[in-house]
Amino acid sequence: MSDAGEPASLRERVERVIELIRPAIQADGGDIELVEVSDDGTVTVRFLGACIGCPSSPVTLRVGIEQNLKANVDGVREVVAIE
Repeated sequence: MSDAGEPASLRERVERVIELIRPAIQADGGDIELVEVSDDGTVTVRFLGACIGCPSSPVTLRVGIEQNLKANVDGVREVVAIE
């Protein structure tokens, strides 16, 4: 619920899950920025720090971030990373 007692928006729910994932990403010297959450359920993120150019970033995106968001936030359809 948001502060006003209304249900949290899709973006707010995505932000909450990303905040839970963030420490694991930061532990490896990287970070993640939430860029956009579209009405169709596409979440756009940007990798920062050590994640930029890391060969494991695609796995982190699909297994660590996308699966987590889909499991915990109704309405998330896919997660894409931009530079």
